[in-house]
Amino acid sequence: MKTFVSGDIHGAYKALLQCLERSGFDYQKDRLIVLGDVCDGYPEVRQCIDELLKIKHCDLVIGNHDKWALDWALRGDKPEIWTGQGGDRTIASYDGGPMPQRHIDFLKSGQLWLELDGQVFVHGGLNPDVPLKSHSAEALMWDRNLLDTAWKMEKAGRKQKLSQWGDSFLGHTTTELYRTFEPIHACNVWDLDTGAGWSGKLTIMNVRTKKYWQSDFSSDLYGGTPDKLMW
Repeated sequence: MKTFVSGDIHGAYKALLQCLERSGFDYQKDRLIVLGDVCDGYPEVRQCIDELLKIKHCDLVIGNHDKWALDWALRGDKPEIWTGQGGDRTIASYDGGPMPQRHIDFLKSGQLWLELDGQVFVHGGLNPDVPLKSHSAEALMWDRNLLDTAWKMEKAGRKQKLSQWGDSFLGHTTTELYRTFEPIHACNVWDLDTGAGWSGKLTIMNVRTKKYWQSDFSSDLYGGTPDKLMW
């Protein structure tokens, strides 16, 4: 079994298919860790989850957009902060609802973090001085401080290990904000959100070798971008 990790998908089904094909991912033998935010953005959230459900070994690290989508599926919640940032497209992908139970179960299976072979996978970030179990769900899904600290230290030539884990993999913060469409490796932090939810690409990486593959630009695959950047 090879273990792969993917950045934020944001409804870009065409990009997901390209990454799985280009990486040679085996749906029966390999493992995929999704760093959250499968939902909201491009119009094919339903197709994305259907595809992920075909994978025998697929782990979801839940993102803030997935949590919003799950709250809508379970309770009908439609806060403006969600619908205005791609939630309306998630709703449209299900023709207004309801979301199929198997999709609800997939989102409910999402973990706030995952530890594997001395590495940690989280959607937003974490405080390396605080035990994971002591973090709030909001902190794990929304934090940007870990990446920003790692980036600044790397640029200042002060590269060092920022946590107890060999590597910390996260999404949530598009690398477009750092003027690149490639994964960011700063200190022992990897940011794999390379902008698939906006004008960038989707990335999938082999966790052991760090080799990665990318889709075409989502904006090219869909003939334009969502009208608001995914947060």
